[in-house]
Amino acid sequence: MDDPPAWIAEFTVSPKDFAAQLDAIVDSGRTPVTISAVSDHLAGRAPLPSRPVVLTFDDGFADLPGPTAEALADRGLPATAYLTTGAVAPGGHSLLPPAPMMTLDRAAELERSGMEIGSHTVTHAQLDTLSGKALAHELRTSKDVLEDALGHPVRHLAYPHGYNSPRVRAESARAGYETATAVRHALSSDRDERYRIARLIVRRGHTLADFEGWLAGGGARIAPYRDGPKTVGWRWYRRARAAVRGPVFAG
Repeated sequence: MDDPPAWIAEFTVSPKDFAAQLDAIVDSGRTPVTISAVSDHLAGRAPLPSRPVVLTFDDGFADLPGPTAEALADRGLPATAYLTTGAVAPGGHSLLPPAPMMTLDRAAELERSGMEIGSHTVTHAQLDTLSGKALAHELRTSKDVLEDALGHPVRHLAYPHGYNSPRVRAESARAGYETATAVRHALSSDRDERYRIARLIVRRGHTLADFEGWLAGGGARIAPYRDGPKTVGWRWYRRARAAVRGPVFAG
């Protein structure tokens, strides 16, 4: 959107830039696939094309069905959309600050347009700071809500803002997800971990040259790799803060 809410502006792009980025994907010669294709490859069930690219959209903002889905469909680009059920379901509650959101009844419409649907939890909390009970609720309830709305299994999860830990990854597997995407600000690879698949966030300040560099396979490190001391330290700080304040928005 051209005029996003201030809190999410950094993670949005203008319609003009979005169109240019999608055209760059088409021109790159890469083959767009969904997370399910990546899952099948990592599980040894099916190979990926030689130069795959995955497009993902988190949260479920109001422009996802309509302008975003139409721009993708016009170019024949599949994608995966991870929905925060507390923000899109009737009577739901989430930690997301105010913003125009889609409604859950449009999730099937997204599927018909070529988007795969995954879970982005119920409230968008920092999962690695939650108690076991609260974590299970975020993972299982969001999955159940989406499956009830769509009438089929929902196999994939995206951690809000990428926050995860060994405990979160293990609970995601127990909840029945086949994959979970993190962020990591890195390119994924065929050696990546199924429960923290690396992604790159397209920010408003990124140029088309940055985007084309990623499509060429450069400009970022390649996963998998171990968490560094800063990541581990930041996790412990956030856990301590959440113990005092309660669940915190992941953003």
